[in-house]
Order: sequence, then C-alpha cells, then structure tokens
Amino acid sequence: MEAVDVSVTPETYRGPEWLRRGNSWTSYPHRVPDTLSGLPLHPLVVHAAVVLVPLAALGAILMAFLPRFSRRFGPLVVVVSVVAAASAWLARVTGGTLNETVSVSEEHAEWGHQMPVAAVALALLTVVFWLFDRGVPSNRSRAWWLKALALLVVLVSVVAVYLTVVAGHSGAEAVWASRLSTG
Repeated sequence: MEAVDVSVTPETYRGPEWLRRGNSWTSYPHRVPDTLSGLPLHPLVVHAAVVLVPLAALGAILMAFLPRFSRRFGPLVVVVSVVAAASAWLARVTGGTLNETVSVSEEHAEWGHQMPVAAVALALLTVVFWLFDRGVPSNRSRAWWLKALALLVVLVSVVAVYLTVVAGHSGAEAVWASRLSTG
C-alpha cells in the first residue's frame, strides 16, 4: 500500500485567508486575525493584558499572605490569572503580526516577548498554589513548602507586574513619543 501525503501547507490549505498566510514571527502554523472591525487587534488586546496581569498579581499576592482570602476568592483569582495569561500571549502574537506592517522598537519587542512568559508562569503558579492551599483546613497553618510556594508566587507576581509596566511603557513611547513631542 502506498503512503499518502496528507500534510497541510500554506499552499494547499483552502481555509480563510488569515489562516492561509504564514507567520514566522510566532512559529505557529496559523495566525490570528490582524484586525477587528478595521482596527489593529494588538492595541485592543494589550489593554486587557495591562489591566488583568496586575489585577491577577494583586490577587495572587493577597492569596499568598491571607489564607482566608485564598479560600474565599481563590477561584476568582485563578480565572483572572488564566485570562490575563491568555490575553498577554494573544498580545504577543498580535504584536508580532502588527510588527510585520508597522515597525516597532527592539526594546518593546524584547519586553513584549518576556512579559507573556511571566504572565503564564503567574497563572500556573496561582493555579498550583490554590489547588494545594484549598486543602489546608482553616484551623491549621500552611506547611513550610506551601509558604515557600507562596513566596514564589509573590516573586513571580512582582516580576509579571514589572514586565507589564516596562513593556507597556516602551510600547506607549513607540506610539506616542513622536506625536506628543513639544519641540
């Protein structure tokens, strides 16, 4: 019996145009749409990440220091952190797509590559921490390893917020510096 080649390439794919185009920047086989209602998708998605990542970090820090907060609001913080990570990753992908048509500074591209990694790490740590922390009875203190995990959650939260601020600032400078210069 002869083998049949069923691999799909951009040349053989017959789906929507935005899926047919290749995207070497993200190394994904398909790419997300470039625009939404005629506007670039990146600026729209970035605002979700800029709001949700610090909010998730704040919730994770509160979970680390306040066991009652963790038990009561842990599921909400987990959901926010996962949505924040997804929006950060989508901002990275759409930023790469936008960079193909509009030049962006190397600094912003570098921060934009690092920020989603921290957001995903924050989401994963928040989920793991909550899953273990919810098993501790309220009349007991946390085990030493859970306290160490809480400190790691705090550290990654601070890093995620820092990278969000720096990536956002460098992106805002790239867009607005020349338009708002008073010279």
